[in-house]
Amino acid sequence: MKRLLALCAIFTLAACTTTDPYTGEEKTSNTAKGAGIGAVAGAIIGAASASKSDRKKGALTGAAAGAAIGGGVGNYMDRQEAKLRDELQGSGVQVRREGDRLYLIMPGNITFATGRYEIRSDFYSVLDSVAKVLAEFDQTAIKVSGHTDSTGGDQLNQTLSEQRAASVRDYLIRRDVAAGRIQAYGYGPRYPVASNSTAEGRAANRRVELELLPMQ
Repeated sequence: MKRLLALCAIFTLAACTTTDPYTGEEKTSNTAKGAGIGAVAGAIIGAASASKSDRKKGALTGAAAGAAIGGGVGNYMDRQEAKLRDELQGSGVQVRREGDRLYLIMPGNITFATGRYEIRSDFYSVLDSVAKVLAEFDQTAIKVSGHTDSTGGDQLNQTLSEQRAASVRDYLIRRDVAAGRIQAYGYGPRYPVASNSTAEGRAANRRVELELLPMQ
């Protein structure tokens, strides 16, 4: 059984190495990682649910089903990531991948005027590109998070972060992204990504993030 599980993971991961188009490095695709994890999990479940005499067969069946499910999610997010990177190249929006989750980081200085929550008109085209991809890949849930730096009062920053997140959410909904997929939250200055002691750090902390999660 241990040998079967090891083979499921090694075969799936080794068979699907790709070249990262942004770094030029060879890596295992997220599709393959998802398939490998799904295969191992499926093998365990299949073996556990089968009779003792059919344990090997149950493990193989479960591995195949798990690989298909895991690989499908990974492939879906791979394609969505590639489309977003293509659409957002040069826009100032950062695309980050963590497993089967995608993050879009929108700096506050290109999204909103200082102290305002209305989206800048010169950022509309960028959000239009985001909305186009999100409408196409409609099997992902979307969490919109607003963040500020630490200058000003806590209540002011909390309110501003909520209003900015809501502005992005509402814009996406107006661009045909289903409202039921999107949740918006404001976190004020609670989750900085840089030091608030410098102008550069404060600028980095003023941002809106979109977290994209597979629904499957």
